[in-house]
Amino acid sequence: MQSLVTFARRVSIAPTLLACIALFILMVMTFFDVILRSVFNAPIEAATELTRIFMAIMVFSVLPMISAGKGQIAVDLTDGVFSRLRLSRARDAVVYIVSGVMLIWPIKRVWILAERARDYGDVTEYLSIPVFYVGWFIAGFTAITAMVMIVTGLITIFSPQSLSETSQ
Repeated sequence: MQSLVTFARRVSIAPTLLACIALFILMVMTFFDVILRSVFNAPIEAATELTRIFMAIMVFSVLPMISAGKGQIAVDLTDGVFSRLRLSRARDAVVYIVSGVMLIWPIKRVWILAERARDYGDVTEYLSIPVFYVGWFIAGFTAITAMVMIVTGLITIFSPQSLSETSQ
């Protein structure tokens, strides 16, 4: 089980690197857009559509790592009760598994919308990038997130010590 977690941590470098590259490109593009707009009154026309695409890449490429690493926002109103009853691990496992299964619906919907955009031939306004690529990307990384959450829930049940940060 530990080797699976170690492998997953090593593989997670690629999507994180993708998000970093997207963020860097977005920063550079925004910098030049502001300079061109302010100084030369000539903004980058495709900046809006590129911003949308790079934001989708940034958010959805790191979504599996955020979800597996407990990086999502959590409200701890019931933590005291679960700690006293020693049910925190069971709660975490159920939340991971149920959340992973619930992601199946958005995956299906985004995939259907991406296929509809592909059938209609939808492209972005300035660069003519097919819109369905972004939909496929979102659906794909949401599916990876669902699998990661379900596996994390199962590991929480059967081998919780392999998820600890000290066991890297």
